Amino acid sequence: MKGVIIYNEGKEFAKKLNDEYLIFFKEKNIEIVPKSKIKEATFIIIIGGDGTLLRASKSIIKNNEAIDVFAVNAGSLGFLTEIKAEEFKETFENYLEGRYQREPRSLLQLKSRGEVIYILNEVVISKAAAVSRILNISARTNKSTICNYKADGLIIATPTGSTAYSLSAGGPIVMPGLKVIIITPLAPHNLTTRPIIINGDEKLILSLREKEKGCIIIDGEIKRELREQEIISICYSDKRLNLILPEGRDYYGVLRDKLKWGDSLC
Repeated sequence: MKGVIIYNEGKEFAKKLNDEYLIFFKEKNIEIVPKSKIKEATFIIIIGGDGTLLRASKSIIKNNEAIDVFAVNAGSLGFLTEIKAEEFKETFENYLEGRYQREPRSLLQLKSRGEVIYILNEVVISKAAAVSRILNISARTNKSTICNYKADGLIIATPTGSTAYSLSAGGPIVMPGLKVIIITPLAPHNLTTRPIIINGDEKLILSLREKEKGCIIIDGEIKRELREQEIISICYSDKRLNLILPEGRDYYGVLRDKLKWGDSLC
C-alpha cells in the first residue's frame, strides 16, 4: 500500500498535520510517495480546505482507477474536506479494517479548441469584465435545444458543486450520487429563466451568439478567454474520485453541520 499527501503549503496547521501524519504512516510501515508518483498510490490524503481538494483533483484523476481520498479539513468551512483533523487516524484505522464509507464523486469534462478539461465542482461562463455587456449564450443538448440565455453568465455544476457557487446564485442542492448537470444562470435578463437540472447522459453544448467577450473559469481556478462563436461541449467523464467518510457521517448531516440546514433563523 502506497499513499500520497497533498497539503496546503500556505497554512501552518496543514503543514503541522502533514508532519504528524508522516510519522503515523512510518509507524505503520506504509510508504508515502511524492505527488510525481501519484499513479503508484492506492490512497491520497488531502490536508486543507475545499480549494485544496479542487486543485488536487486534477492530479488525482491521473490514476487509471478511481482512488480513495481522505480529505482532512485544515481550512474554514470544509464542505468537501469533512474529516476533522483529530479524527483522521481513527478513520484510517477503520479503513485498514474495512470499516468505512466510500462516496464516489464524478467529474464533468469540457471540450473546446481540442482541449479537454475536467471539472469537479463547476465551470462558469462569465462576462469578461464587470462593465461588459451581458452574454447571449446558446444552450442545447445533443438531443434538443434548451434556450438562449441572456445573462451575466452561466454556472454549469456537478452535484458535488451544487453546494458551492451554484447554490449562492440560487441553484438547488443535489445529492452527490445523482448523475445530473445543473445549469444556473447568473443575473438573467429574463426573470423567468430559472436554474434547471438536466440528464447527465446528455451532452451540453454552449456557444456565444453575438460578438461578445466572455471567459471560462474551472473550479474557481482555470481562466481563459471565451472566443466569439466558440463551441463548448460539457458531459460526464469516466473520471471520478472516492471520498472516504468517517463512520456515522451522512450527506444530510453535513448539510446540517456545515450549512446549518433547517436551523431556526431567529
